[in-house]
Amino acid sequence: MSKRIFMVSLVVDAYDTAIEHYTKDWGFKLLEDNPLGNGKRWVRVAPPDSQCCLLLAQAKDPKQESAIGQQTGGRVFLFMHVYDLQREVERLIGRGIRMEGPIRFEDFGKACVAVDHYGNRWDLIELASGINADPKR
Repeated sequence: MSKRIFMVSLVVDAYDTAIEHYTKDWGFKLLEDNPLGNGKRWVRVAPPDSQCCLLLAQAKDPKQESAIGQQTGGRVFLFMHVYDLQREVERLIGRGIRMEGPIRFEDFGKACVAVDHYGNRWDLIELASGINADPKR
């Protein structure tokens, strides 16, 4: 029996603000936006061609609100594989996304930390030739 992570919950302040941010600024697709009752919605977004998506979860109390942008205690939270890091960094900067420094060169390829609207840190990674992003390799 195979297993895979296919969705990650991301706490946000408001559904519509988060949808706008991830679809317009990050270029993600809105996969699903269904009402669940009592103001809750099932909202999923993902980069094009991704096998994993984000479930946008609107904070409902002060404890959850305090976790917005801090779900990993300040560490990089999400890792996104891109094929042209320079172009993606320029595109995101043009959309108002902040980078935490220049592109850096690592053994695995090139990387740059981007910070989303909420303060979540993302490692954008362009893998070096011969390195596979598929965890089943």
